[in-house]
Amino acid sequence: MAAVKTKVIVNPVAGAKTTYRKWPVINELLQSGGMSFEYQYTEGTGHAIELAREATASGYQFVVAVGGDGTVNEVANGILQARDSSEATIGIISTGTGGDFIRTAGITRDYIKASSCLHGAERRMIDVGVVDFTKNNQPSRRYFINSAGVGFDAQAIEAASRLPKIFGGTVPYVLGLLKSVISYRNKLLEVCFNDRCEQRKVLTMVMANGCYFGGGMCIAPNADIYDGVFDVVCVGDVGKIDLLKTFPKIYKGTHITHPLVKIERSSHVEIKSADKVFIEADGEFLGECPASFRIIPAALSLAI
Repeated sequence: MAAVKTKVIVNPVAGAKTTYRKWPVINELLQSGGMSFEYQYTEGTGHAIELAREATASGYQFVVAVGGDGTVNEVANGILQARDSSEATIGIISTGTGGDFIRTAGITRDYIKASSCLHGAERRMIDVGVVDFTKNNQPSRRYFINSAGVGFDAQAIEAASRLPKIFGGTVPYVLGLLKSVISYRNKLLEVCFNDRCEQRKVLTMVMANGCYFGGGMCIAPNADIYDGVFDVVCVGDVGKIDLLKTFPKIYKGTHITHPLVKIERSSHVEIKSADKVFIEADGEFLGECPASFRIIPAALSLAI
């Protein structure tokens, strides 16, 4: 049996800049497990997209992300942007501070265990989300494997993106949340599910492929990366005191019993607003509405 052509993409600053210290151990474990591979370090935001796209286009069949949620998103985007994306599988060795997608996928957070068992991992096809949106007044597109959101959570991520990540990505996100609680105002949106449109005043809307976001919040407890639809979590016109009371419940997924929280399943969601409404995907700030979110069933091969 021919060896699988493998590229490992390493973000050395992931996990509050600890991945560069973990990489020698990961490298040794991958080799001792029988994996033959080449590796490259990322050099900044967006570089993993470029490396993964080039690797996939060059015939690499296994592209492994070593880093956090942002690195995983970039590698997935690079694979999916390549013409021959159906030929490549993404592998994940998590060294970040969030680990939201791997919670849903059932991939271990222990980078030593992940490195040891990656070579013989099962491959499964997962759903992928894609969002078309506006950035700097230009149309843009981004794939996501975990979730995308508009409103409050996107504003928190935008605020967090301007903070130093000396403690990883989770601490800036929490600080961004606190800042947004003070400054954010709920938004009036025009929302279309497939062909049904309505107006809603919301705190936030999340198009969930996976169950978790924000560093362990169980935003969509019943989301499934294999079912071909988003779990669309709409948090309605919730006040700030109510938000603060309900917030701890999100970690257990019990917020869904709140009367202003509504979950619907849809393969296509379009959102417009006269207000300035931010968008995020897989924890990365993207731009502003209007936006169109679609699910692509069984679009990406994942090593589990």
